Amino acid sequence: MKHPDDDSELFNRLEAEMSTEPGADVVDLDKARSARITPEPGAPAPEPRPEGPQDPAAPPVQVDQPTLAAAGPGYLGRLAAARRRSVIPEWLRSVAELKTAAAWVARHYTHATGYHALRAPVYAARLALQAPVGTARFVGGTLRWMADREGEPVRLAAVRREDAAEYLKLSRQRDGRVRLRTLAAVLGLFTGLGAALALYVLAPGWLLALTIGAVTMALGAAGSRADDPVIHRAVELPKTTKLTSDIVLRALGALGIPAISQAQAKGRDGFEFTAPITRDGPGWRAEGNLPYGVTVTDVIERRERLASGLRRPLGCVWPEAVADEHTGRLVLWVGDQDMSTAKKPAWPLLKTGSVDLFKPVAFGTDQRGRWVEITLMYIAAVIGAIPRMGKTFLLRLLLLIAALDPRAELHTYDLKGTGDLDPVGNAVSHRHRAGDEEEDIEYAVRDLRALREELRRRAKMIRSLPRDICPESKVTSDLANMKSLGLHPIVIGADECQVWFEHDKYGKELEEICTDLVKRGPATGIVLLLATQRPDAKALPTGISANASARFCLKVMGQLENDMVLGTSAYKRGVRATMFSWADKGIHYFVGEGADARIAGAVYVDAPAAEAIGARARKARERAGTLSGYALGEEPQADARAAYDLLADILAVVHEKTPRPWNDTTVDLLAELRPEVYGPWADLEPAEKAAQLTTALKPYGISTGQVGRRVNGKTVNRTGFTRAHIIQAITQRDQKRAAG
Repeated sequence: MKHPDDDSELFNRLEAEMSTEPGADVVDLDKARSARITPEPGAPAPEPRPEGPQDPAAPPVQVDQPTLAAAGPGYLGRLAAARRRSVIPEWLRSVAELKTAAAWVARHYTHATGYHALRAPVYAARLALQAPVGTARFVGGTLRWMADREGEPVRLAAVRREDAAEYLKLSRQRDGRVRLRTLAAVLGLFTGLGAALALYVLAPGWLLALTIGAVTMALGAAGSRADDPVIHRAVELPKTTKLTSDIVLRALGALGIPAISQAQAKGRDGFEFTAPITRDGPGWRAEGNLPYGVTVTDVIERRERLASGLRRPLGCVWPEAVADEHTGRLVLWVGDQDMSTAKKPAWPLLKTGSVDLFKPVAFGTDQRGRWVEITLMYIAAVIGAIPRMGKTFLLRLLLLIAALDPRAELHTYDLKGTGDLDPVGNAVSHRHRAGDEEEDIEYAVRDLRALREELRRRAKMIRSLPRDICPESKVTSDLANMKSLGLHPIVIGADECQVWFEHDKYGKELEEICTDLVKRGPATGIVLLLATQRPDAKALPTGISANASARFCLKVMGQLENDMVLGTSAYKRGVRATMFSWADKGIHYFVGEGADARIAGAVYVDAPAAEAIGARARKARERAGTLSGYALGEEPQADARAAYDLLADILAVVHEKTPRPWNDTTVDLLAELRPEVYGPWADLEPAEKAAQLTTALKPYGISTGQVGRRVNGKTVNRTGFTRAHIIQAITQRDQKRAAG
């Protein structure tokens, strides 16, 4: 038998042998563990581990040191960072939403009441015809109840089992029931007959008729069939399934995202709910955290699969990111009805009302049916989409809103040439053109040149106003009301704007002017709205797309088009207009009004309704005395520059002894030659003069650069051009004309 002390002896011998080896130490494991967790009092802080190869015999360095880690926020800190939920629901805090909800409820019950009131005679006739059947059913049911027919199957079962004792017991029970029920039926019969006789003799005629009618209706209801009800529903309410956590987890698990699938395979949810699933408008809202490494963008990319997992139409399912949270915080809103087919509230401006462009105006609704507003002043906007998705209708809607402000001066250009903007242009526009012919482009060029001059005039006017009248150096509603200042709003709308910027002769100039209007126009009361079905670098030059403060992106096909309209990296952030389906006409991402990208459905205004709004806007302008230009049948004054040749004029004023003249001095010479044409240029500052001539030369392919010249012994550099290039451009132009 082994002695208990043998183990201790063997252990002591092994310890002695290890202690004799050089460099060997006996380690107290308990003390080593405590040292890793809590340093001894007074012990120096551990030195940083040196870089480079380490000694294999050196002890390992602990990376995670709980006691040295920074402590998290305390209770008060967490309270300070907490997000408090609204005590009063959103729909109660908004008067507009409360009115909309009350109007919907009132219309619903008014419709139901009217529907049934009109059919009441039909209901009464059908119930009267069904009364005999109901009487037969009532009598038959009463006799079966008196005879205790409901207990017959049990008694027959006892007979089949040949259980005499149970059968005798059931028979005695049945006899007692029959006697009692027969007595009750006889008493009820005599009581009923007595009451009927009393009503017949004593009651007034109206009460007798009411009683007979009520009994007849009751017997008729008893005689109705389950598959053919007498009263039908006045409103078919949509049947939707309540959104639950199980349904959400099932749908997320069907997306094929590895992190979610692996978590659910191990028995976990794969999604952490951070708030209860609640009703949010006409739908359900679920919010929570996706697994580590999974972003909301991953879910948005699989929106079709998500809708399949939820068993809901695609237009009902809208996954969204939370702007002020991490990229894994998902908000899933599931609507009761498809956003593209759901009935929208009536647009407040459809039949009545006017607009102040300096204040927000509703132009569409979000997924929850709430109004989305836009302030057209102080913005420049781009609208992008593939064909047939509602881009032109959205542009026309914004122009109709501008038309309802009698102060606004509209310049509308339908470069598609189909007349979609005619309801606005023919009614109120100061300048209007439909088509992309050469004369249409030249018409627009002359107009935009005049608008650029107007921009400069406004800038000078604003700069000259006293600070107390114009404190923020921009046009305000009060300034727009002062007709003497001429600072009324100007709204320019161009559909298929790529026709302008891709024009071989005027494309560069139009791009230059539009870029200037986008950058400086909003502060001076000039609004530029551009729409295109090909949102690329040519259709939307970088200077325009980068400075547009409002963006509307309907369905597009790729990332490049998406980011051209919505801004760089919008696609990576999960703002993807590629997820819209072909049925989502008018639905778009809207960036503006100081908010992140949100989904909105524009109000649908067809051509007849647009013409009615245009007529109403025209009447308001006639009363205010602001109708002008094209709407009055007036043609713009001929552009003086069109009657003269700029290149020939430059050769006339620049001597051949000056091979490289300066731009500003050339402008002064041109103004002396033709003051009615170039006079406004000469009123500009020297730098502006140079920029003006540079812009005018661009369409001819003539570039400018720095030209140095000795003045009073010093070299002075200014913007200039080469006279020989003017001669070369004239020669090439004359050759093309001769060949044509």
